[in-house]
Amino acid sequence: MILTVRAAARWIYAQPYLLLTFSGLSWGANAIAGRIAVGEVSPMAITCLRWIVVVSVLVATIRHDILCHRVELAVRWRPLFVAGAFGFTAFNALFYLAAHHTSAVNIGLIQGIIPAIVLAASVLVFRTPVGALQIVGVLVTIAGVLAAVSRGDIEVLRRLAFNGGDVMMVVASLLYAAYTLWLRRRPPVPPLVLFAALAGAALVTSLPLLAWEIAAGDFIAPSAAGWALIVFIGLGPSLVAQLAYMRGIELIGPARAGLFINLIPVFAALLAVLVLREPFAAYHAVALALVLGGIALAEMGRPVQA
Repeated sequence: MILTVRAAARWIYAQPYLLLTFSGLSWGANAIAGRIAVGEVSPMAITCLRWIVVVSVLVATIRHDILCHRVELAVRWRPLFVAGAFGFTAFNALFYLAAHHTSAVNIGLIQGIIPAIVLAASVLVFRTPVGALQIVGVLVTIAGVLAAVSRGDIEVLRRLAFNGGDVMMVVASLLYAAYTLWLRRRPPVPPLVLFAALAGAALVTSLPLLAWEIAAGDFIAPSAAGWALIVFIGLGPSLVAQLAYMRGIELIGPARAGLFINLIPVFAALLAVLVLREPFAAYHAVALALVLGGIALAEMGRPVQA
């Protein structure tokens, strides 16, 4: 039985599309959890406490591995600290703050630019070859995102008004795209060890944000439901999903892996139907078909050496 489980784990670890799809699903679930958390726990409390959960699990399970690679981590502590601070803490803090100033439609729409940023930067920075069908695939996935966030109504897109919250999401998207690209040149340490260092940096840099929230009088102590959501977010979207995303990038590169971020608003919409009992509409099916079709086109059209 143990051998069977290990064999299955090794097989999953070698499947980039499965890993990246799981990441998109987990982060879509995170959006639902964030909506449920309103009134149960404040935004910066989530941002900080989720990393306490992650760091606690990693220290309890792989502290020996972390100690074995402490020299490599110490030599590269500056880029690790910056990556954790901006890729994890800043992105999530801006995401939660933006939700207080702009609509969910705008947030979903703006997040959809991350794969395009990653693809463009991969071409400019790493000289990653891109085929015409890949570009078409990116455009099709973006169309799927638009279908999801607009709920199939073109008037929703025409009426979009941009504000400070939208600027926050643009900055957050740029930061996560930069983090995705940085993973291509990550330090040569095991993924779990690398993630432990990044999670530690995220925890340290989230503490001032929590202090700021408390000082501002906006802190909401977690309720029982809030603690349950924090544990879920810490173990799922913050731990397993991030590791799956890092492994996916390791297997197929940031430009191709970044496309799977477009699954987030689609999965969030589908989960809203299942969890929040929102009605299922035709645009859900159209959005999912476009996103998956765009990813498939991009994969079919990638140059052999990509």
